[in-house]
Amino acid sequence: MTGYHLAELNTAILKHSLDDPRMAGFTSMLEPINALAERSPGYLWRLVDDSGVDATSMRPLGENVIVNLSVWETREAFWNYVYRSGHLEFLRRRSDWFERPREDMLVLWIPAGQTPTLDDALARLQALRANGPSPLAFSLRENYSAEEAQAFA
Repeated sequence: MTGYHLAELNTAILKHSLDDPRMAGFTSMLEPINALAERSPGYLWRLVDDSGVDATSMRPLGENVIVNLSVWETREAFWNYVYRSGHLEFLRRRSDWFERPREDMLVLWIPAGQTPTLDDALARLQALRANGPSPLAFSLRENYSAEEAQAFA
């Protein structure tokens, strides 16, 4: 990747294993929601596991925590996908499938010309949890420019 974009790591604590029938509303929508993201304006990339479908088998934060890592052209493009597309209905049902978060579960940052790694994403999440928002790691409540992010790096 070249230039400046917005990277996001979203994590969720599962209420049940993915093969549990109570998770069917979530698992049955993974493919359509990922396809919606890929068709969305401003989408650039997302992490997938060896299946090539999604990243649900990757469990770096524990067996009951799933991760989603993606890159978008802009914060607005990501915001529009999350809150102004069919993804919103999926988001509204998150309490059916996931535990209520007790700490930040989403982190955003501005990678400079590189595809983020899962390790980098996890370090950004830890930085947000430990130090609060900054140009290094922030939430949807904040907005930093590429210049601020690079000056902070």
